[in-house]
Amino acid sequence: MFRSIVKQKIPFLDLKIQHQQIKNEIFQAFEKVYENTSFSGGAFVEEFEKDFAEFCRTDYAIGVNNGTSALHLAMIALGIGEGDEVIIPANTFIATAWGVSYTGAKPVFVDCTADTWQIDPSKVEEKITPATKAIIGVHLYGQPFDVEGVSSICKRHKLFLLEDAAQAQGAKYENIPVGGFGEMGCFSFYPGKNLGACGEAGGITTNNKDYYNELQRLRNHGCKERYYHDILGYNMRMGGLEAASLGVKIKYLQGWNQRRKEIAKKYHNGINNPAIKMQSQPDWADSVYHLFVIVTKNRENLMEYLNKQNIFPGLHYPVPCHLQKAYTHLGYKKGDCLNAEYLSNHCLSLPMYSELTDENVEYIIEVLNAYDDE
Repeated sequence: MFRSIVKQKIPFLDLKIQHQQIKNEIFQAFEKVYENTSFSGGAFVEEFEKDFAEFCRTDYAIGVNNGTSALHLAMIALGIGEGDEVIIPANTFIATAWGVSYTGAKPVFVDCTADTWQIDPSKVEEKITPATKAIIGVHLYGQPFDVEGVSSICKRHKLFLLEDAAQAQGAKYENIPVGGFGEMGCFSFYPGKNLGACGEAGGITTNNKDYYNELQRLRNHGCKERYYHDILGYNMRMGGLEAASLGVKIKYLQGWNQRRKEIAKKYHNGINNPAIKMQSQPDWADSVYHLFVIVTKNRENLMEYLNKQNIFPGLHYPVPCHLQKAYTHLGYKKGDCLNAEYLSNHCLSLPMYSELTDENVEYIIEVLNAYDDE
């Protein structure tokens, strides 16, 4: 019998608690959108863009309809298309690859490290060809990748660096917020993210005015002036209601991230079961712990064990990008990215959200420490 007894289920994520706490503020913000009928783009999007650029310490932020569109439009703004190659980590959500493929370019997958589970700079240069135009580094699970290691390669080979920061709103590399290290930073504001909209939304940050101007046109049917379509554009604007909800939530983001860090610290300090391995945390990485991922020898056994104790972990990601059916035409096979493949078969994501109580966290730790994988 465990010392800490938690009768209710502990899910991987519970959005209800957060939204109940700020429900009145959110509804008041929605009312303003209704009063102004500013449902697509408009003042509320512009206000959030200003707030988010300030939060990321970048010159510009551009709101779009989701994080996948952010990656897609960033690729177009860089001039990437058919015949080009873009190097990305195999251990990431598939949207990182979609952004490349939508332009007609080819994603080239590279393995992650065995300890940080981020893109491995030592494996990147062997993937560079004359067709390579860019590298996308992913701040995976809310932890920054080795920015210096990847950016030095980009400089040496005259490649674009793009940050996929979909899971990393507020994360810092060498005490500087992510989103301003590369040509652009791409963010998702999917509801479950650290900063999540009430609906679908995404954003792009940059310090380059030309990219900013191009992205504004690209998301809005190629228009700078209404009905005058200068370039092939897309309908990828951020909605007013989504922007209003983000405008409320961004005021709480730093506090929510801090609570995630406190929970992660408890996990790191409390979990002492040798059957469980946690992500390495380099000194230069200040993670915001969108996910807290562990690996173990027999994932199915651990999942079943946790479920019996009313703990319900998540799974990110069971198939690495290079082995997805959608990319079989690229010719990758098992063994090409060994670390990413190991993770896909052995990783679990522990419950992680700022509203988790200390009692819940202590219970999870106690249950994990009592786990026997034999």
